[in-house]
Parts: sequence; C-alpha cells; structure tokens
Amino acid sequence: MSVRHALLALLSEGPKYGLQLREEFEARTGEVWPLNVGQVYTTLQRLERDGLVESDDAGEDGPQKGFRITADGAQELAGWLRTPPDLSSPPRDELVIKVLVAMRLPGVDVHEVVQVHRKYLVELMQEWTRLKEDEADYDLPLALAVDAELFRLDSVIRWLDSADGRLRRAAGDPPGRAASPVPMPMPRLRRKAGVRR
Repeated sequence: MSVRHALLALLSEGPKYGLQLREEFEARTGEVWPLNVGQVYTTLQRLERDGLVESDDAGEDGPQKGFRITADGAQELAGWLRTPPDLSSPPRDELVIKVLVAMRLPGVDVHEVVQVHRKYLVELMQEWTRLKEDEADYDLPLALAVDAELFRLDSVIRWLDSADGRLRRAAGDPPGRAASPVPMPMPRLRRKAGVRR
C-alpha cells in the first residue's frame, strides 16, 4: 500500500492538514488500514523534500500546518495510477516457504501443516464475511477492501488445496485432509470505531 501516493491523491482535491489527511485516508480505505499520524507527517516531509507537496510554513510543524500538491506531485500521482505494479517475480510468501520447508523436515507431516493454515484462513474469511455483512452495505470503501481481502484469502486456500493434492499424488497417497489440525489464534479484525466480531 502506497501511503505516499494516497496522500498525494487526497491533496489533489485541495490543501489539507496532516490530521485531516489521516482521517480522510482511513475513511477512504474503509478504516481497514489504520494510519499513524507520525507516519503521515514523516511521509509529508519526504514529499515536501522531493518537491511533490508544498506547506504553508516550512519552518513550523504541527497540526495546523497545511499542505498542497505541486505540479510535480500531480504528475507523480498520475504516473502511479497508470503504472501496473511489478508482479513479474513472486513475492517471498511466508506460507509458501513454510510448506516448502515442511516437505523436507523429518518428523513433520506437511499435510498437517497445510491443514492448520487452511483452517485458519477459512476462519479468517468467515470473520471478513461477517464484517462485510454487518457494515459493507452502506460503506463502499469497506466493501471494496473486504472483497479484495476475500479474493486474496480464497486464492491462498486454493493454492493450499492444490499443494496438498500435488504432494499426496507425488507420495502415492490417497487424497484427504488431516482429521484435526492444531488450532491457531484468530486475529480480531479492527476498524477505527473498534473491534467488530
């Protein structure tokens, strides 16, 4: 997530203060990604240093210091919006690495490792679905953010299912699932207003 470009986008609507930018960022992203006010000001300082934003008073920091986007900032934002992210190399996904490592570890049942994580991800999807049912009907940014997370989790679960099947076929085992995976702690999905369960 590019906080830098999100702040530029908000400033493209007109001059704003740091605290205002934090509140608008959280509102526009469905309050799924809380933003520390210190991160806002650090990012604004870097944007100002790079000539992408200007402030009311370069000598005084604080909640009443206003910022506005420059022509270079608007050009940077336009370029970022139209440039696809670099997905040419797979990321170092911790879950993929766990499965690859578990394949070779003596005394470790790789299928159990797969099922432990699968169970956790299914429960996490259920949590996101409940959050969406409770609030997303009247909160479009939240609905879009939750949909993105549900699609991402679904793809990871599909990969785990595919990996489990491939591992079983390679070992000559019949397909199946571990009977009772070890439970993992469930995270609490947080929004600015508090925890939703």
